[in-house]
Amino acid sequence: MAGIVIRSGSQFLKSNYSSSSFLTILKNRTTTSYATHQITKSPFDSNILRILRNEIDYYSEYLPPPQPIKFKSFRVEERPSEQVITIKGKFGEREDIKIDATMYDGYQHVPVIEDDISKLTLRLHLSVVVNISKPECANHLQFVCSAWPDSLDVHKLYILRHPHMPSTPYLGPNFRNLNAKIQETFRAYLDARGVNNELSAFLHEYVMNKDKIELLRWMDSLKYFMEK
Repeated sequence: MAGIVIRSGSQFLKSNYSSSSFLTILKNRTTTSYATHQITKSPFDSNILRILRNEIDYYSEYLPPPQPIKFKSFRVEERPSEQVITIKGKFGEREDIKIDATMYDGYQHVPVIEDDISKLTLRLHLSVVVNISKPECANHLQFVCSAWPDSLDVHKLYILRHPHMPSTPYLGPNFRNLNAKIQETFRAYLDARGVNNELSAFLHEYVMNKDKIELLRWMDSLKYFMEK
């Protein structure tokens, strides 16, 4: 959806606007804006527009607050209209940390007990890639992780070299197949850099709100198309 222009009445909104700008325009929307530049529509198109406007008005009542731009020492890059967010930071003077996290891309069924009744609830999943690099080193580390609401699990640890990676590089074993002491050491290595369960919980809260904002952005784009 990048590059698409969204109109909300007399306001114009590009899809790469920040969530705070987008939420401000939605909150300031008035019903009179729908009549601006009104074009005669077929009954079918008019019905679609009516439904979209009602949905936008409904979801606008439950908008989250503007998304944070920082988490501890990390800077958050929102990436509007994308299914990814990026977080960047530093560790000391010599390490750059870049974290890419998807929106929800999976789940687990988890049993819970409520009022003595066993039920299944969903435990949502995000895919996370952590890159740690040093300016003076051609190699960098890449951790492939699963972010759950209460934990961060490491699956792979790669040593990558750019721009001269072999065509079929040896990428190392599954992280869980490594010696337990090596696993523990690298979990502590990530934790020292702020890549831990607390970050995972933050990502889930951020993505939950981003999901609501992107739905509204998508419906507003659809409404703009149908209005033409």
